[in-house]
Amino acid sequence: MQLDMRKIVCFLLAIMVVLGVSAETTGRKKVAVVLSGGGAKGMAHIGALKVLERAGIPVDIITGTSMGSLVGGLYAIGYDANTLDSLVRAQDWSYLLSDRENMSRQSLVDRKKQNTYMLSTGLTLGKTVEMTGGFVKGKNIDMLLQKLCTGYTDSIDFNRLPIPFACVATDLVTYTEYDFHSGRLPQALRASMAIPAVFSPVRMGDMVLVDGGLRNNYPADVAREMGADIIIGVTVTEPPRSAEKLSNTVAIVQQLVDVNCMNKLDDNIAMTDVHICVDPKSYSAASFNKAAVDTLLRWGEEEAMKHWEELTKIGGELGAVANSKLSTLHSQNPSRRLSVLTEKVRLKGVVFENMTASDEKFLTDKFHLNRLDSISPREEALLTTAMRMDLFYRIATSRLIEEGDGYRLILTGGSRKTSQVNVGFRFDTEEIVALQTNVSLPLNKTLLVSSDITLRLGKRLMVGGELILHPKTLHFTRPAISYFYRHNDMDVYLEGEREYSVLYNHHQLNLEPVNLSVHNFDLRMGVRWDYFHFSNKLQSNQSRTVEFENDHYFSYRAQLDFNSEDDWYFPSRGARFHAGYAFITDNLAKMKGKAGLTDVNAHWRKSLSMNSRFTLQTMLYGRLIFGPELPHIFGNIMGGDTFGHYVEQQVPFAGLGHLEYAERHYLAVRLQAQQRLGSNHYVLLRTSVAQHAEHIADIMKTKTLIGVQGAYYYKTMFGPLGATLGYANRTKSPYFYINLGYVF
Repeated sequence: MQLDMRKIVCFLLAIMVVLGVSAETTGRKKVAVVLSGGGAKGMAHIGALKVLERAGIPVDIITGTSMGSLVGGLYAIGYDANTLDSLVRAQDWSYLLSDRENMSRQSLVDRKKQNTYMLSTGLTLGKTVEMTGGFVKGKNIDMLLQKLCTGYTDSIDFNRLPIPFACVATDLVTYTEYDFHSGRLPQALRASMAIPAVFSPVRMGDMVLVDGGLRNNYPADVAREMGADIIIGVTVTEPPRSAEKLSNTVAIVQQLVDVNCMNKLDDNIAMTDVHICVDPKSYSAASFNKAAVDTLLRWGEEEAMKHWEELTKIGGELGAVANSKLSTLHSQNPSRRLSVLTEKVRLKGVVFENMTASDEKFLTDKFHLNRLDSISPREEALLTTAMRMDLFYRIATSRLIEEGDGYRLILTGGSRKTSQVNVGFRFDTEEIVALQTNVSLPLNKTLLVSSDITLRLGKRLMVGGELILHPKTLHFTRPAISYFYRHNDMDVYLEGEREYSVLYNHHQLNLEPVNLSVHNFDLRMGVRWDYFHFSNKLQSNQSRTVEFENDHYFSYRAQLDFNSEDDWYFPSRGARFHAGYAFITDNLAKMKGKAGLTDVNAHWRKSLSMNSRFTLQTMLYGRLIFGPELPHIFGNIMGGDTFGHYVEQQVPFAGLGHLEYAERHYLAVRLQAQQRLGSNHYVLLRTSVAQHAEHIADIMKTKTLIGVQGAYYYKTMFGPLGATLGYANRTKSPYFYINLGYVF
């Protein structure tokens, strides 16, 4: 009996302790963290959150605007500060803040377009009006938010998140503040950071939602309305600019934005208990480069540490029991959610939204969806790419919904009347100025036929079009027929002296029943008709006689391309390979009554990263032509840095700035050292060695060609800006070359 009484007493004491703890937990003050907007400057929020965690601050409420909403929203669903730190450092922000396709997930055709044109935009034809309203639609940041918020992508009450959360947007229709307390979390975060004219707004009903900073850039009042007793806030506002600093357009625009964001700011700071104010100094809202991100993360942490005594005092007053909420939240490691960014996940099924039954069957058959038990990020990206490229959906998105021990994939389509307009610009000291425009649009959404039209203006005029069939029953090929007209003015040199200048028109018709482009591979096979009409030829008195005859040719062609390089112009790793074969005739069988010409060409290059900035690259290449007398228009031409830049048969050679005549058998090797300086500056050193001869047996008996060049390039939004100085023993004279823009 005495023993039983002891048990009863212990039991009652335990109940009293539990009730006391419960009273202490429920009766304690609620802490809110408020994070301001600021674009890239908002990286400092993560550094400040690290200090709050070390101080043991339990976060009961979190609110934010723009970048503050992004950091706060992810923190609210379980990403701790260290995870967020690693996450933002790992992102390619120039890609995320654009509408470019991820190069590693594109077909080679799409990848080439992306690295040819500086501007791409979609146009919707017919009655449907595509509402964008921003320079960037934001599809890449949308996709990332969908992945990061996996499990919270359906409409929910934000008060039911692991940490109750709210974020602020601005309704442009009424120019009023809109506070998100519920809805789809990725959509809310996207609306809050939609900088007007930069990102397309988010449309909800009659509202057009943009960046919340226009009405409430630091929403401490929202946190107070949610029941916050203690507010800890982080702002990244720059000090007001003086009259002397308002000396250019950019500074004036930034000042207008900053002044507009002052609405409510003073009142909200006044209600803040601990105000961590990070001075971003020289960094702006667009400073997303690696150095800026690293620095802003550090500054946020350093500024928060200046308030260490205040923070630890709050943590101490709230007690260890309250602090257990913080450790419980962060024990819910978001690693599973992060895994959907990089790893295969278990697939529980596929759901189609806003898609026809025939399109669902097309995707199911092409990707064997009914047999997939797991899916990788690349496979998911290929699905949405096929929806856009093969089925012509204007909107093609995917998201994963947690379901038990796996995920259900949701594929969503939209209208299918989009045309894509691409614009490229180039300046160089050889061609002066060139402009190229490309339009891709679907012609028949039932038969799945698309067209591609290209116009180039400059010294090399070109206009052409291609029709592509996307058969639902033949998944291995997209048969194509194309026609191109080129008006070319070509200067060709021999040992540094101009051999001839020729002005000609070139008509070309291609029929390619085999046209396969999958990830890093591109295979094309078909027949081609060429007609050349020479309108003018100038030849030096010292040069040999070169005959150009108006004539047509038929050829059977095949080419295979592979590219796994991580950058189109300045790769640090990966390989590129090309192999081409052509049998050229003038009557489908022979050339001038003899056997036809055989053209075999190939190149292979490999980039080896020695460290994070220095890369060595080796390239082997050549072109061999076998057969009877060679029409001069098909002869080998060497010079420049790129295959086929000025004429189709051009092969590069370091040290030669002009097009230089070469014999019909040509083999070469090129070595390159590439040093990256900062984020976008590159210094290149190249040397080329080549042998060429009229007969293959004599190719090693002729004089060796040697060329060297040094170049500096800077990556701009218009394409690479470069200056090159070179020398070759073929010409025995240096050359200097300047260019701006992508190669086309």
